[in-house]
Amino acid sequence: MKIKLSLSVSALLLSFSVTAQTDDSAAIRKIVNDIMNNAKAYDNLRYLCKKIGPRLSGSSNAQKAVEATARMLKEAGADTVYLQPCMVPHWIRGEKETGYVQLAGAAKHPLKLCALGNSYGTGKKGVSAAVVEVNNMKQLDELGLANVLKGKIVFLNFAMNQTYIEVFNAYGESGVARWGAPTVCAKYGAVAAMVRSLSINPDDYPHTGVTSYNDSFPKIPAVAISTNDADWLSSQLKRKMKLTAFLQTNCQMLPDAPSFNVVGEIKGSEFASEIITVGGHLDSWDLAEGAQDDGAGVVQSIEVIRAIRASGIKPKRTIHAVMFMNEENGGRGGSKYLELAKKNKEQHLFALETDAGGFTPRGFALQMNDQQFEKVLRWKPLFYQYGVYNFSRGGAGADVGHLYELGTALAGLAPDTQRYFDIHHAATDVFENVSRRELHLGAANMAALIYLVDKYGL
Repeated sequence: MKIKLSLSVSALLLSFSVTAQTDDSAAIRKIVNDIMNNAKAYDNLRYLCKKIGPRLSGSSNAQKAVEATARMLKEAGADTVYLQPCMVPHWIRGEKETGYVQLAGAAKHPLKLCALGNSYGTGKKGVSAAVVEVNNMKQLDELGLANVLKGKIVFLNFAMNQTYIEVFNAYGESGVARWGAPTVCAKYGAVAAMVRSLSINPDDYPHTGVTSYNDSFPKIPAVAISTNDADWLSSQLKRKMKLTAFLQTNCQMLPDAPSFNVVGEIKGSEFASEIITVGGHLDSWDLAEGAQDDGAGVVQSIEVIRAIRASGIKPKRTIHAVMFMNEENGGRGGSKYLELAKKNKEQHLFALETDAGGFTPRGFALQMNDQQFEKVLRWKPLFYQYGVYNFSRGGAGADVGHLYELGTALAGLAPDTQRYFDIHHAATDVFENVSRRELHLGAANMAALIYLVDKYGL
């Protein structure tokens, strides 16, 4: 009797599961069809890139982007759109940088370079010194302790590992050359740092990005050079060529400036106190249009709001689409969102970030407890037909990552990464390098995951 009852219960559960999956599949198909046919994300991205352009924190363009995305969220159907004030770093590049390598008895080799974000300038006279190549942090410390780096320009040639298929792993490993190593160079008496751009492929474009300083050491100028120049310079040094480098940059850090996160809200119909967040960062570097990083994430998040409205879904839980400010060189927007969540005693159930480009979606990186992870994995088959299959543990993103302190379950959209570092923080990050179809497919899969979390909770 107990065995028969157990089998009956199992059959009912299986029947319920199949029915639910069928209903969810139909609902998701409706969302996906609407986005693929009617999405506004690509047009919104065109406006951000072509009508506004670079959106460095503290700039007038960043403020224009705040106003534009607030309008886009209202047009998408958000119940309420509001701004969260935050103070942000205000770094400016100034006049275009110059630099070259002088080989003994030979012509000058001009360098394709750019100042690193938040770095100090050289002044009008520039900096000229002999060059020492370093390939990893261990070698940097060894040469520094041996007093080899004093008075030199340190060439931080930390090439990204070509054997990593997941390119963000290579970025995480080599990125210390940009964000941490220049201040170590200063510790050992170097006069400047010259970093190999964090690009996986050879190209002639320098890639910027934030660096950090330690107030205990001098704040030396720091630049990135293109990967092609890095390979050339390394080859000259290996030939024991006597050479010096000259760098001249005009950047400076101004006082913090006022700015905003932009929040679009759909109020939940049943569990309104439970908040689901989807977002990307509104600021970008100043070398290009910030199309992939992270204009794509911004317009995809707005698209989630539009698609939910267009599909006739009445969310049970409150949904926030957030345009975070200052991810690139300070993280102040993400910090402010957490600060206000704590102050207002908000209950943040789930947060999804999109900050890896608008390329073909492959999966989601999930940062949550085991029970939540297993629940999300049960939804995995619903995504196969849309090209998404990789549900794995990983970091969700810098902005929503702040919410982990509250116990919030997090996820990050994980697109194909192979082309991302060709354009990341470089002059090539322009609207023309975004595929309309890939961008919208990413938004469709994001909306599907938000739909499921809203319906079933975590």
